[in-house]
Amino acid sequence: MPEPNAIAVTDPLAIAALETERFVAGAGWDQPVRLFALVSTAELVAAQPTLASSTSLSDSAPGALSAVEQDDIPEHDGIEDLLARLAWPPAVVGVLIALERIVLPPEVEAALPEDPAAALQALAAHPDRADVRLVAAATRDGRETCLLRQRANDRDDRVAMDRGIAPGLLAALKATLD
Repeated sequence: MPEPNAIAVTDPLAIAALETERFVAGAGWDQPVRLFALVSTAELVAAQPTLASSTSLSDSAPGALSAVEQDDIPEHDGIEDLLARLAWPPAVVGVLIALERIVLPPEVEAALPEDPAAALQALAAHPDRADVRLVAAATRDGRETCLLRQRANDRDDRVAMDRGIAPGLLAALKATLD
């Protein structure tokens, strides 16, 4: 039964992002970066008819997207480096990334040491830190969405959705689709 104040999500990108975030959340915390190609569910079923009989893909709404996890993520020196190296074939209509981060209030973050190793140590030990999982998704036609789950509120009904959560990450994802 939906929450009393729940908003129905009907956008295919938002649905794919929510489903993928829940899939990733099912594996718990402390995961590496996970990358997914977004493809048209109708085209996926047409290319792989056995998927329709073994899953609920055949019941998908028009415009539905399916997330296909990319197992062989290349070695990288951070998210910027990874995304700068990606390019997708035309059949991929979008891309989705799930990653975990530690966040601090802005005033605390501004006071972190400049040395990366010292900053990471201070970040990990800070009492006001919050562990979060970001899911960002973008499509070739310009649609985008972000989701954020906090470890402290680790429930499906506590996932925030807003394009403004990680605009830089969305821009980098869109660049991989050009």
